[in-house]
Amino acid sequence: MARNKVQFQKGMSEAAFGALFGTEEQCHEALVTMRWPDGFRCPACGQTKHCRVKRGAQILFQCNDCHTQTSVKAGAMMHRSKLPLTLWFRAMYQLSQTKQGISSIELSRRLGVTQTTAWLLLSKLRQTMTDRNAKTKLSGGVQVDDAYLGGERPGGKRGRGAEGKTPFVAAVETTNNDCAIRIILRVVAGFRKQEITRLTKKALAPEAIVTTDGLSCFTAIAESGRIHKVIVTGSGKQAARKPAFKWVNTVLGNIKAALVGTYRSIRPKHVVRYLAEFEWRFNNRYDLADMIRRLSTQACKSPPMPYKFLKMAEAPA
Repeated sequence: MARNKVQFQKGMSEAAFGALFGTEEQCHEALVTMRWPDGFRCPACGQTKHCRVKRGAQILFQCNDCHTQTSVKAGAMMHRSKLPLTLWFRAMYQLSQTKQGISSIELSRRLGVTQTTAWLLLSKLRQTMTDRNAKTKLSGGVQVDDAYLGGERPGGKRGRGAEGKTPFVAAVETTNNDCAIRIILRVVAGFRKQEITRLTKKALAPEAIVTTDGLSCFTAIAESGRIHKVIVTGSGKQAARKPAFKWVNTVLGNIKAALVGTYRSIRPKHVVRYLAEFEWRFNNRYDLADMIRRLSTQACKSPPMPYKFLKMAEAPA
């Protein structure tokens, strides 16, 4: 049997990573290229002529016309970060090259920083992934299912509506020969038609052919103008074995196994970002070696993320 080319990619070895991003200078020049691919442009006046000014260990770009000074971090995800760029790139490497993610405790050990610092690094990178995922729209054949994250609570209600559970929708775009291409994982306030309508318009292309089970809220998909196929599955293990939902059930199984194995538990207010991490990594899995470039490029486009913002409760996206 032939090996799965995606699964058996070489990715980027630690030696290759060190050769590309082993020094502060290498990381800085990589970010400069990613942030200004067509050359530096002053954020104040738009002019391109500039000079570089060193202030301690920091390199600033000074516009020759208006003399505005800026850095490659300013106004982006790494805004005002005092951490070395090598640390940021090592965090991106660890996060992107591990199939099941990495906890802040484990990352803190590998980077030699506190758990709080590792959590902040991961949270900012996950928010960057969340921002990028918001642009994803699935088309073609799409399998959709409802799911929850969170364990049972003693004496509490079971199933839908149980306390401590976060509802989310999983959708998988497939090819004509039944291969998974891309996924979306979106937290919702509940399985109601208005939530599904909002999600459909935002994340499913008009030409999508969507297959769901018989949950009543999914009728909003057809009402939103998409082709909607309903396959009533019932409940229990037999429902999970339905061929029409093979990929979405596989994705859900992998996500839940990884979350339990890597993180043990996740606070409901942070679920959005953890799901975004799995979505981003799945959708970029075709070229593991290029993941760091993609993530760092998106980081340059993402706005500053204060600690207070990252700690606050997140609304469904």
